[in-house]
Amino acid sequence: MAFCQAELFMTHAFSALSPSTIVGAIESVGVYPAGEPFALNSYENRVLMLRDDSGGRWVVKFYRPGRWTAAAIQEEHDYLHELRAAGVSVAPPARLNSGQTLHRFAGFAFALFPQQPGQAPELDNPAHLFALGEVIGRLHKTAEQGEFAHRPRLALVEDTVRASASVLASGWLSKQQRRAYQSVTEGLTQALAEVAVPNMLRCHGDCHLGNILGREDAFTLVDFDDCLMAPAIQDIWMLLPTGDPDAWRAQLSEVCEGYAQERRFPDEELALIEPLRSYRMVRHSAWIIARWSDPAFPRAFPWVGECGYWDSHIRQLEQQRVRLASPRWLA
Repeated sequence: MAFCQAELFMTHAFSALSPSTIVGAIESVGVYPAGEPFALNSYENRVLMLRDDSGGRWVVKFYRPGRWTAAAIQEEHDYLHELRAAGVSVAPPARLNSGQTLHRFAGFAFALFPQQPGQAPELDNPAHLFALGEVIGRLHKTAEQGEFAHRPRLALVEDTVRASASVLASGWLSKQQRRAYQSVTEGLTQALAEVAVPNMLRCHGDCHLGNILGREDAFTLVDFDDCLMAPAIQDIWMLLPTGDPDAWRAQLSEVCEGYAQERRFPDEELALIEPLRSYRMVRHSAWIIARWSDPAFPRAFPWVGECGYWDSHIRQLEQQRVRLASPRWLA
């Protein structure tokens, strides 16, 4: 790769977010840290945990500049408060400064959330799977009562084309890899163009184990930064990662049972799981390339800069193309 990492690291989106700026932002909304905020694992945004001088525990999120409009972020916040009012276990941002949830300081948009205790659920625990299905069903029961005006709408073909084009234009692939990548992504795009996407609702969008916290059989959904209009199965398929058909069916059965306590399970959307997986795989690599100037990304994904990664990625995409052509996993 022909770039100067040192130069890029000086100009990334969060280069001006110094420790003093972080503390100044938090104090500007009347919360006073008792010690230095502790950085949490987060790549798209900067997220830190802190204790205030009264013993309260908070999570502060600084949104990546230029990613979302203020209207889109506010819509996320308003949606979270709507969900909480409807009895859905979510973590809305605190209303500070005369009831505001979105704040600005030194050019950064940020919000404070009360810290949510707990751990990620265990996917081999039937009670946890049932509880996950129940909370997602409750989420979707409220979600279908409105639509987003400022958040994205899932577009399988358009987003995949855009992501694959950015990879091809990046200069990260060898000539041979470019030919193979272009061939396989064109095949995936053609397959995705034949996929019928049913009605969409306001989804969490990134509903994996890292965004679910709780204990025993009660879980809270956190981090709605990627919320969008999408089919309901978007919030379910990432909880079923296993390639073992028997284990997959057993997990799905528990999730379905919990979900059905709140809303009819969308069985007709099961055929979307592999298309959505393909979509996510293509976009994930494009996302890392787009963010490479942020030092958090080379540290977190060092293998992406290696030739072997792209060979492996292309093979995985080819496997997805085969799955889309013959979705035997549904049998």
